[in-house]
Amino acid sequence: MKYRTMGKLGIQASAFGLGCMRFNGKASGDSTVDEQKAVSLIRRAIDGGVTYIDTAYVYLDRTSEIILGKALLDGYREKVTIATKVPPDLVNSREDLERILDEELRKLQTDHIDFYLMHAMNRQKWEHMKAIGACEFFDDMKRAGKIRYKCFSFHSSYEDFEYILNDWDWDMCQIQYNFMDISNQAGTKGLELAGSKGIPVVIMEGLLGGRLASAPDNVQALYDAFPVKRSAVEWAFRWLCNHPEVGVVLSGCNEPEQIDENLRIFDTVEAGIMSEEELKLMDSVREAYISRTKIGCTGCRYCMPCPNGVNIPGIFSAWNNWSLYNADPKSDWQFRMIRDKSNGADNCVSCAACEAACPQRLNIIESLQSAWSDLTNA
Repeated sequence: MKYRTMGKLGIQASAFGLGCMRFNGKASGDSTVDEQKAVSLIRRAIDGGVTYIDTAYVYLDRTSEIILGKALLDGYREKVTIATKVPPDLVNSREDLERILDEELRKLQTDHIDFYLMHAMNRQKWEHMKAIGACEFFDDMKRAGKIRYKCFSFHSSYEDFEYILNDWDWDMCQIQYNFMDISNQAGTKGLELAGSKGIPVVIMEGLLGGRLASAPDNVQALYDAFPVKRSAVEWAFRWLCNHPEVGVVLSGCNEPEQIDENLRIFDTVEAGIMSEEELKLMDSVREAYISRTKIGCTGCRYCMPCPNGVNIPGIFSAWNNWSLYNADPKSDWQFRMIRDKSNGADNCVSCAACEAACPQRLNIIESLQSAWSDLTNA
């Protein structure tokens, strides 16, 4: 296992961090997490050299911290640093912050949390957290020894990221990043901004929710033609670890074989490891994915709200994911929500208000019908 220095903190962490958000159910198909298997997977990762474990208050219907707490008994707690998160949507006062932190400490069966994150920040949530005294609370808890580092995770625009990062003395940040997201959310600019300030960066969605773990035919052809043979997973992780600003790359694993494969991959990666030819390959891979885009919707939402309730950008996003990554629409939470809330393209009456508002001048009405047909029949 390779270890990397966490920016200005100066501490070492395993390049592979185990994410505890997606442990699967029992073999029977029960949606309940197989707790015994999850504990075994966590300990397998730690035994292999993983020192960074990530969870959150809301993961797995609020059971992830309980499972991790059990896994860290028998001396395992002393081998790792724990990252967990407080959900802004569930706190409206210092009393709420105190209650949730104490609950998390009980669930994790520990007296302190190493990396404590404000969860899924955007500018609005950050202003809310400041207004309820979260900054003072984090500082107080750091002095009291209940948390070691004050941090945030992020899912919003670069502009929001820059504002939040510069607005407080953060110890660490966690961002979504992969070779397809270089200009999305915080993106490469955000990664480099944090690095310039010495703030360590933890990466989530390095495989884009698993979408980059298996390549469509035109992408696989590029991998197959390259002289060095690696899996799509290894290429994705290798690309991430090539960045010196990256501290830890999170990966969720559901099988022992996935743990073992990640341990092998992260024993071979370090900053600056990729050759110029390998970086050009990844640029070509990105372009090959982009060539599969169904529609050039930027998600600007000028078309919204639709007078008939159609979630136009959501449908186009799911359509592109289906085409780019062979993603099953039935597993796409966004598409399921659109369908369950009756916000589908079957509500469209061709009023053309969306097309008049679209700055990209997209043929929205016809594209909606094609998208809905593909998604519902996939």
